[in-house]
Amino acid sequence: MKRREKQNYLKRMLAIRGMGQVITVTVGLIILCIVFGILNPIFFSGRNISNLLRQIAPILLIGIGQSYVLITGNIDLSIGSVVGMSCMISATLMTKGVNPWVAVLITIVCCITVGVINGQLVAGCKLPAFIATLGTMTIARGIAQIVNNNYNTDSIGSAAKGFRDFFYYGKLLGIYNTIWITLVLWLIFNFILSRTRWGRYIYAIGSNLEAARLSGVNIVSTTTYAYVVSALCSCTVGFIICATSGMGTMDAGNTYELYAVAASVIGGVSTLGGQGILLGTVVGASVWGVLQNGLQFAGAPVAIRNIVIGIIVIISVLLDVVVRKGRPRRKREKEKGKPVNYTGVKA
Repeated sequence: MKRREKQNYLKRMLAIRGMGQVITVTVGLIILCIVFGILNPIFFSGRNISNLLRQIAPILLIGIGQSYVLITGNIDLSIGSVVGMSCMISATLMTKGVNPWVAVLITIVCCITVGVINGQLVAGCKLPAFIATLGTMTIARGIAQIVNNNYNTDSIGSAAKGFRDFFYYGKLLGIYNTIWITLVLWLIFNFILSRTRWGRYIYAIGSNLEAARLSGVNIVSTTTYAYVVSALCSCTVGFIICATSGMGTMDAGNTYELYAVAASVIGGVSTLGGQGILLGTVVGASVWGVLQNGLQFAGAPVAIRNIVIGIIVIISVLLDVVVRKGRPRRKREKEKGKPVNYTGVKA
């Protein structure tokens, strides 16, 4: 009986759309770690593993936000600029003598406002997500530049030591707070996406927008919620960058929207919507981090690292498109009672 229950559970897990790619990418991640470990034994040192996890954490956070948006069938190009806006607003307020935690609250409100605007533009005004978030990306970057009169901020000072320890330097049970923050947010947003009505609505919108509407799903509020999650995750990454450097930099978060897409699609989140799980985003962000870290140890220049990651992203999206096109055809063939082999070609 227990064996049958385990088999049924395994079948249910494998039936989740995107799980196949998660398993495949996880195997690839393990192979990458082994290869880099052989090339340089320092790769598996405790210090490097700790630094690697802190390097992966911000990418995973923005990947979570982008995954939410991608599953609705949209995209968020404003992520990197919201990261920069968060970093600059919080740092500027702290250098002006504002209590660090008051600065954090004000910054969160500002970033969430960008998420709300994105959701309203895309779902309410029915603007293409690419255009809407391209506009807010430019606006948010402009805010990041103008908030301190087009200058990076001075040091946030010793008064912000608690802020810096909480978001980056502090440890709990020997693990950096950055990792704990990322883990907690992942657990919360994974629970919402996989276990709640909001999560079902997000998948429904991405799978079939009109069917979701006819089923009573509030398209505007659900889409806005996804963009708010994205903005909140980006805001948190801005705090981490500010805590790391001890100052606000206007170019913080540059190209992070691309890293977010990479973490999501490598982990099996479909760019066409309606498919993907946040466990895959963990694996995708880990692949990105391991490649950056391992290639750095191997002496590869930054350009080569970017090329390799770009190729992996393209392959991941191509696989998703091929699988999506093949699925309806296999379904039609099965309905006709014709045998289909594993490639989807008629026997």
